[in-house]
Amino acid sequence: MRIGIVCPYSFDVPGGVQFHIRDLAGALIERGHSVSVLAPADSDTPVPDYVHTTGGSVPVHYNGSVARLAFGPMAAARTRRWLADGQFDVLHIHEPLPPSLGLLALWNADGPIVATFHSAQVHSRALSLARPVMRSQMEKIKGAIAVSEDARRTLVDHMGGDAVIIPNGVHVATFATARHRPEWSGQPGRPVVAFLGRLDEPRKGLDVLLRAVPTIRAALPGVRFLVAGRGDVQVKSLGADAAAVEILGPVDEDAKCGLLASADLYVAPHTGGESFGIVLVEAMSAGTGVVASDLGAFRRVLDDGALGTLFPTGDAEALARAVIGRLEDPEGTRQLTDAASAAVGRYDWSNVVQRIVAVYETVVQGHGEHGPEAGRWGG
Repeated sequence: MRIGIVCPYSFDVPGGVQFHIRDLAGALIERGHSVSVLAPADSDTPVPDYVHTTGGSVPVHYNGSVARLAFGPMAAARTRRWLADGQFDVLHIHEPLPPSLGLLALWNADGPIVATFHSAQVHSRALSLARPVMRSQMEKIKGAIAVSEDARRTLVDHMGGDAVIIPNGVHVATFATARHRPEWSGQPGRPVVAFLGRLDEPRKGLDVLLRAVPTIRAALPGVRFLVAGRGDVQVKSLGADAAAVEILGPVDEDAKCGLLASADLYVAPHTGGESFGIVLVEAMSAGTGVVASDLGAFRRVLDDGALGTLFPTGDAEALARAVIGRLEDPEGTRQLTDAASAAVGRYDWSNVVQRIVAVYETVVQGHGEHGPEAGRWGG
């Protein structure tokens, strides 16, 4: 099957959607499919051979973050050329609503089209206003996928239609077999708590974790906090407790796997805008205990606390109590991590890609007729 995949966000500063598309393309290629990905990226940005770039992008505030999007005559022309050259059996557009390549591809494409919706937005005036304008274009989508119930609900509430839920994928074995890094591993009396995410993006909640540091240190003086991600953050306000916080900065994939495998606990203090929680699954795959805010997406990944510990979103004192409780109860934490390790198989790419291919096959074979694995557009 010849598959064209459209990424709206630039590969210059890759994030969750870009990584999802990269891993999906790899999983499809391993199964013998021909895959071409269209994405924004500067000419000097290293990308896989199967990625066709449309040039630079511009930063736009979207869903509580900053997304780098590509739009305009040049991007449209390159999108049309890629579609014409590709002659794809199925076109898979990720995030067709933002003003970027996904929308351009939807405008210019016909035939079997699948779309994946990643974003979760409780209230979006922009999406609500766009609904009448986008209606005819969205009807081209014959198979709709949402990565979570939160993303599906955003689609239903703002645009109508429906989608089958297929979660983000993880290479579980990569994290399960990751090499422990001695410098990041906890020692008796010196446990390690890890954080991953953009340091200066408020919804990632690093400030919530930092506010909890003094309380955690009062109970566990030897605890260390390893903070990884892009952006700048100041910890001077913590005074003497700042010595326990080490800012690692950006880390590559190998280092991320090593950090999650080495830490005693991974903390996700996010405050909103999360549709899934892929880093929770990565930590679970690495066998690391998870403490996370009780966002809907995180509750679902952690099976309402059966696979990790939840705390009220934004509550630094509750976060501190949860971290202290997990670190002071290693046997209870081990039981949670064992249960999580047994559950993460559902997110492995070997399972996820089969479900996505089933949607492709339904859309291609039906030529517009919806099968049980294809999301519905209508309503």
